[in-house]
Amino acid sequence: FYLEDTGTTAAPHGSFKHVDTSLQNGFVPGMKLEVAVKSDHNTYWVATIITTCGQLLLLRYDGYGEDRKADFWCDIMTADLHAVGWCEQNKKILKVPEGIKDKISDQEEFLQQTLTGACSAPANLLEGLHKGKNPLDLIAPGSRLECQNTQDSLEAWIVKVVENVGGRLKLRYEGLDSDQADQWMFYLDPFLHQVGWATQQGYDLQPPAAIRSLKSEAEWQDVLTKVKEEEEESSIPANLFKDKPVIGVHSFTASMKLEAVDPVAPFVLSPATVVKVFNEKYFLVEIDDLRPECTTRRSYVCHVNSSGIFPVQWSLKNGLHLSPPPGYPGQDFDWADYLKQCGAEAAPQSCFPLLTSSHGFKENMKLEAVNPVDPGEICIATVTKVKESYLWLQLEGSKKPVPECIVSVESMNIFPVGWCETNGYQLRPPRRAIDGCINLVFFPTLSPHFRILSSRTVHERLKNQELNSTDAVVINGKYCCPKIYFNHRCFSGPYLNKGRIAELPQSVGPGNCVLVLKEVLTLLINAAYKPSRVLRELQLDEDAAWHGHGETLKAKYKGKSYRATVEVVRTADRVADFCRKTCIKLECCPNLFGPQMVLDKCSENCSVLTKTKYTHYYGKRKNKRIGRPPGGHSNLEVGMKKPNKKRKRRKHFFVCKKKRSSTSADNSPVGSPQGSAGEEEDDQDDLDEESMSEDSTSEQQDELLEELEVSEKKSMSSSPTQSELSHCLVQDQDKQKRKLRTFSFSDDENKPPSPKEIDGQALLLLTLPTVQECMDLKLGPAIKLCHHIERVKFAFYQQFADGGVAK
Repeated sequence: FYLEDTGTTAAPHGSFKHVDTSLQNGFVPGMKLEVAVKSDHNTYWVATIITTCGQLLLLRYDGYGEDRKADFWCDIMTADLHAVGWCEQNKKILKVPEGIKDKISDQEEFLQQTLTGACSAPANLLEGLHKGKNPLDLIAPGSRLECQNTQDSLEAWIVKVVENVGGRLKLRYEGLDSDQADQWMFYLDPFLHQVGWATQQGYDLQPPAAIRSLKSEAEWQDVLTKVKEEEEESSIPANLFKDKPVIGVHSFTASMKLEAVDPVAPFVLSPATVVKVFNEKYFLVEIDDLRPECTTRRSYVCHVNSSGIFPVQWSLKNGLHLSPPPGYPGQDFDWADYLKQCGAEAAPQSCFPLLTSSHGFKENMKLEAVNPVDPGEICIATVTKVKESYLWLQLEGSKKPVPECIVSVESMNIFPVGWCETNGYQLRPPRRAIDGCINLVFFPTLSPHFRILSSRTVHERLKNQELNSTDAVVINGKYCCPKIYFNHRCFSGPYLNKGRIAELPQSVGPGNCVLVLKEVLTLLINAAYKPSRVLRELQLDEDAAWHGHGETLKAKYKGKSYRATVEVVRTADRVADFCRKTCIKLECCPNLFGPQMVLDKCSENCSVLTKTKYTHYYGKRKNKRIGRPPGGHSNLEVGMKKPNKKRKRRKHFFVCKKKRSSTSADNSPVGSPQGSAGEEEDDQDDLDEESMSEDSTSEQQDELLEELEVSEKKSMSSSPTQSELSHCLVQDQDKQKRKLRTFSFSDDENKPPSPKEIDGQALLLLTLPTVQECMDLKLGPAIKLCHHIERVKFAFYQQFADGGVAK
């Protein structure tokens, strides 16, 4: 809802590589394992993983080649699966299955050939306590890791996992009981390692200087001894870190100058210096500070792929501000003068990795990001600027205001929309909501905990009569619609039934603009003499410019259902104008409904109006045919069309004004059923309606048609209506894009996918990221679809997996 309210989109899930990696189950396509053969449970054969889905593996016995007919699914938890070599170690028999016996003449030669250079599935995920577990679940609270010192890369110390949130670990230095020095790191961070890594690299195992003084040297050694004694029960498998970025060799030397972003306060670009080179992999960067009284320096360890380091003049080339070092004389920083003043040289371009722009992030996209000032806080973030591989993020809802943050697109402190919800972590609500910039309504009479509600919630509760709208105080929100009043005394025009208008509620709202206006229009349609006619008047004209939000509205008339795309506005500042223009379109008083209540006398003096006088004053009608828009079809959706009887055309009551007697029209009394519009509508309307969308008179069929309309439009080629529509679309290819938009879909996001073959197996492999990216679905609908897929999937596996053994 927040994305819709703010008119923004979520950053693509595939842009967060570290999150994608964390979702893997440890098995990858191409891995080989040994699987029991169903026809003989005492024998096994080598199989290759085709794909994975949670704890399920799709396998194919080696020897079938590209033939997928014998592929079978296995549940890791229940199937008889083992790593390559298990049969030999346990004296089990490897035997070719019957289905490929005739394809393999020499079993030993075939096995040698198929296993040469092959990668075996990890044995620890197939046996013992870790069997079937997600690799991330192995990093449980109490597990231990080694963390490199951010000030000296040649030192490391033991850290204990306090909490694991989707691979984001809260770590505490071993030997400390309080959380004052806790830190958050993603498990793939290049400075996080398996216990024993420092010793293997020849590095010192020392607590960092910031906590070293809290214990004596002897006490720290006791901590180390205790860790080594418990190493086996708290260790984490080494293969969990196989996807960590590999650190390459750098070419920096001491005293080189560069531009850098301080990782502790990543808000500005500053001049910096390489002050120390540890070895071929690590070096120390320090943010320049020219003040003589400055005793604390901001420095941190870097490697060749570290984010936030740039060559000299990078900011200038990208039109960005470079903050002069504290103590620098003047505000206009010049690199040439500064290098000369310092007697230093700039780090050459070759020292830095190439930056890319192909990452999927764009301005105004939303994501979730760690607050660098308070790493335990994750906030909604908006991308305000994109420069090569770097994003400028504005955090929303942080406890304390934070400037725009500069982060790399490969940062492990940014996450896709919905990540916190998926992993059960608190996401900070946006402060903008509290400031009234989005749809909020204040109810003073409610309990303090529920005084401020989103307009969407208010809208639903008002409909269910759970709230009293008279108690509401609308906070001035951009997307929050005020109350819309139905002014029953105003002229209701030729289309709307005066009696039904009088039965409408006094007002609708406040709430979300789209929802409130959709409800208002629905009430008006239902209050019409002929709901289908009003729906046609409201439908979006295919030649009109698209300025708002498309909503699909329905109308029922004489047992038939009609649908059309109607444009509504999204922001509060356009509501009054929208209501007035809609009234004029329906030839009723401009004040019939809107944010202003008419108490006694209408400002339009509509009590003197009749049908012809109204048309004369407002001149809404143009001399054009009413019904199908030009181009051969309406944007009202087309269903099965019944055979039409040829009927005599009659003159249109409201269009052909010159052929009607003005006297008879003027004598129509105000407040009457307005000329019996329900009877006076000409037969042309009936003809037009029969060419518009007609659903089955059965409610059940109506709903089915609604869900399957996309497939019907492709399959019902024999329908005369569909043939006619297809012919018209071919003729008008220059307008095809807009017509598709207005024909049956409210916007581009809902357009039907291109026809592709999707078999049962492919359906079962759909995941949330795949559904979102390939089907352009928002998070809510995508989650619902995946939920249904999961139910189908597990029902299928329960019936056919049969312990994971191939048939």
